Amino acid sequence: MKKATGPSILVAVVLLAVGVIADAQQPKKVPRIGYLLTGNAASVSARAEGIRMALRERGYIEGQNIAAEYRYAERKLDRLPELAAELVRLQVDIIVVTGGDPDIRAAKNATKTIPIVMAGQGTDPIEAGFIDSLARPAGNVTGLTNLSPDLGGKRLELLKEAVPKIARVAVLYDPALPSNIVQVKEILPVAARALGLTLQPWEVRAADGFEKVFAALNKQRSDGLYVGLGALLRENQKRIVGFALKSRLPSMYPSRAPVDFGGLMSYGADLADSYKRVAYYVDRILKGAKPADLPVEQPKKFDLVINLKTAKQIGLTIPQSILYRADKVIK
Repeated sequence: MKKATGPSILVAVVLLAVGVIADAQQPKKVPRIGYLLTGNAASVSARAEGIRMALRERGYIEGQNIAAEYRYAERKLDRLPELAAELVRLQVDIIVVTGGDPDIRAAKNATKTIPIVMAGQGTDPIEAGFIDSLARPAGNVTGLTNLSPDLGGKRLELLKEAVPKIARVAVLYDPALPSNIVQVKEILPVAARALGLTLQPWEVRAADGFEKVFAALNKQRSDGLYVGLGALLRENQKRIVGFALKSRLPSMYPSRAPVDFGGLMSYGADLADSYKRVAYYVDRILKGAKPADLPVEQPKKFDLVINLKTAKQIGLTIPQSILYRADKVIK
């Protein structure tokens, strides 16, 4: 028995070494992030790039140590369930939803196990049934709620403060999005009554519907323009800004991008900060945290942006009181 001990140990050492080498040669699994997006690649490029950059800051570089699968619904909401199911079949590690309620619902219906991270564009996720509470989401959904629909009243208030004589506000919205319906039917009317404003809601369901609405607005003689949420309005924001400038209408938007190229004002959650928080959730989940244990966050910072060049172009003087409160003034 003793004679066999030496060779046996040698064989065991060799087998152990081979096993270690084999393990070392096994490529590490690269986590895959699935992105479910309502619009097309062009309309959501800034949002996707913002999240990519935030992930890079945390050490996740797409194409190196993390992979991504992008699925675009091209604003065809009925495609969302199919695209979400496709991401599930690909066995992605996380689904990031950058759109609103239809996107989140499609992802949640497609999987009860893959973590889903909301980027904050939907309505109240508790009322929508996506989570049990902000502190304890309970299921596989977590992330951000930007309160964007709930900010409608504040946006009207700021528009009235910037343009004190305003009385009639045209509201441009896509009725396909539940968050827009909540704004137009519930939130904005309450704020409008308190501010003494008359709302003039206008539905736009497709890109070819804008010119008809613009023509009607020219006849209606509105004093201001309030622009709703969603991919359709985002993809056509230059057309909307162009119409507002031509019609000399003070305009309010839910995000900064339209103001950078000619819209008058915007008020909403700081998107750069939101992207960083999305990256935080992705990082925590990839390191083993469960969505049910990660509280859903509300925005910590909101940006008011005003374009003074546009104000001058449409013959408007913005009161100093609101300029002092602006986070960014474009001169």
